[in-house]
Amino acid sequence: MNILLAEDDARLGELIVHMLKRKAGYQVDWVMTGNDACDYALASHYDVLIMDWMMPDGSGVDACRRLRKSGYSGAVLMLTARDSLEDRVEGLDAGADDYVIKPFEISELLARIRALSRRNYAPITEEVVHFQDIKLNRTGYSVQQGGIAIQLTPREFQLLDLLAHNKGQVLTREVILDRIWGYDTDVSAKIVDATVKLLRKKLEPFGSEELIQSIRGVGYKLEG
Repeated sequence: MNILLAEDDARLGELIVHMLKRKAGYQVDWVMTGNDACDYALASHYDVLIMDWMMPDGSGVDACRRLRKSGYSGAVLMLTARDSLEDRVEGLDAGADDYVIKPFEISELLARIRALSRRNYAPITEEVVHFQDIKLNRTGYSVQQGGIAIQLTPREFQLLDLLAHNKGQVLTREVILDRIWGYDTDVSAKIVDATVKLLRKKLEPFGSEELIQSIRGVGYKLEG
């Protein structure tokens, strides 16, 4: 597995690199700034990007946000000492897939990397997905209908992408929560309903709000 670590603490960075290589046999590139993290991530393939929250040239959250806007679709794991709900929501909304609270045990870090890599290894059959007259570009992180762009948040995009790649299949709230927010998230399943509601509202002007079907007591599926 190929890992990119962005950590400005030299002592912690050396320890993480050593443990990832020795315990798991991973290939690891290590940078110490958010700008370098963005450059490396966009230039090479990494299975997981481990990003420290605080770095000399800005926050890891800002770097993560820049990567997502640039079309980066790899897994991002945030390292942070911030454990408030507001901070976790900020990191996830910026495009992070999971986070580890400092201080942490290396076994937990390895477990979260494995979980992210399993999701990240899911085969991508096509970069652009068409359903009805909607075009969803996975690598460009964009959605268009009739040539008009639909502005979605990262979570809304991930939800629509997940439903599109499982078109016609019912996805439970628990499956959606696991795939988008992470297997051990503190967020309740109600966030899935709220995100679907917001997504439908953005699709409504294009006549596609009924594209996402509710399955009472179970979850959602995408028709078309």
